[in-house]
Amino acid sequence: MNELNLEIPSIPDNIRIVESFIDNAKDKFSINDDLYGNIMIAVTESVNNAITHGNDNNSNKNVKLQLQLGDKDLKFTIQDEGEGFNHDVIPDPTAPENLEKENGRGIFLMNNLCDKVNFEDNGSKIELVFNID
Repeated sequence: MNELNLEIPSIPDNIRIVESFIDNAKDKFSINDDLYGNIMIAVTESVNNAITHGNDNNSNKNVKLQLQLGDKDLKFTIQDEGEGFNHDVIPDPTAPENLEKENGRGIFLMNNLCDKVNFEDNGSKIELVFNID
C-alpha cells in the first residue's frame, strides 16, 4: 500500500500546505479530475475543522493527515489533538433555519463527496474514503 503523511501546526493558512499535499498525491497516484475535486473540498474542509474546532486554532497543537492508496480506494485520515465532538448531533445545514449560517456545512459536504466517512476517537479522528475502481 502506498502512503503519504503530513503533520501541520493548527494555523488556518496551513490549508495551503494541505492543498499542495493533495496536488502532489494527484500527480503521484494519477487521480482523475472529478475525484480530485471531491478530495480537495472534503479533505481541506476536514483539516479546516480540525484546526478551527478540534484544536481551537492553537498553533501548539498539530493536525495529522495521512493518505493511503489501496487497490480499490483512497483513504485520508485526519486527526487533531482536541477532545472530539458528537458527530450525530450536527445540525442539518439544509434546514431552513440554518441556510443563512456561515458554518455547519463541512460534515454535510464530506458525507456527500466521499464514498464513506468514519469518525473515530470521539470525532477527533476522521477517515474519508474515496472509491477508485
